[in-house]
Amino acid sequence: MKVVNTAENMLEAFEEGRFHMKKWEAYIDASASGIREKCVNDMKECVSAGFSWEKEYLPVLNAVLRNGEKRREAIESFRAITWCLNDKVLERFGRTVDVDVVLYLGLCNGAGWVTDVNGRRSILLGIEKIIELDWCGRDAMTGLIVHELGHAYHLQYGAANERLEALPDPFLWRLFEEGIAMVFEQEVVGDSEYFHQDADGWKAWCDANAEKIKRSFYGDLPGMTRENQRYFGDWVRFEGRGDTGYYLGARFVRFLLDSDVFDTVIRYKFDEVKRGFERFMQ
Repeated sequence: MKVVNTAENMLEAFEEGRFHMKKWEAYIDASASGIREKCVNDMKECVSAGFSWEKEYLPVLNAVLRNGEKRREAIESFRAITWCLNDKVLERFGRTVDVDVVLYLGLCNGAGWVTDVNGRRSILLGIEKIIELDWCGRDAMTGLIVHELGHAYHLQYGAANERLEALPDPFLWRLFEEGIAMVFEQEVVGDSEYFHQDADGWKAWCDANAEKIKRSFYGDLPGMTRENQRYFGDWVRFEGRGDTGYYLGARFVRFLLDSDVFDTVIRYKFDEVKRGFERFMQ
């Protein structure tokens, strides 16, 4: 695992208090080679789809310079979480993850983005979106970094590359994948009841309604689509609560761990996951 922190140089992307594209290009090429074209192409796609550079991009980018307190908090959280992170993963799992974890100033490409850069799997953490979403604290940053690291671990050592097209199979697989990443996160943190989403009584509510979440997901599954699913993504709610699919996924994977170790579970193919889910529902 390689940690890349471009914080020292990211303010070079501004001139006279405003974001400056040419200066950003010089900063990104010098600090995180290989990322520029990927970011620019992603931004151009969004602009051509109707988003406004002036109204929707520049305010977010300029806020990085103006909001020094949140910027410093995000940088400190990144440093605290990535310090000895490789050792923590090695201590718990006996092997590490071959990935680059990069804190950088992007073009609103996402707070967390898992992609390949120069042939290397990378977790790109865009500080402009982290500040906009106010995910600067340690719990939120843990979710960004360690959770995505769990997906990378699954990809490297497990069977995460399985591709499912026929509905509703991808949603059951999503439950499993997110459960793997959540349990990985809990194991690295050292607390099997840890959820970075826990705020305003979220976990207490999920615990009290665990059976309802479980039965509702099972009942919804046969007709589940991208448009009607209620469990994954910060834009959907299950009875007023977000991220319930991550909670249920963690409980599902913990159930599977009653009969298999983690490094065996991550190698499950879809048929094994499906059989395990039926047992989970009994």
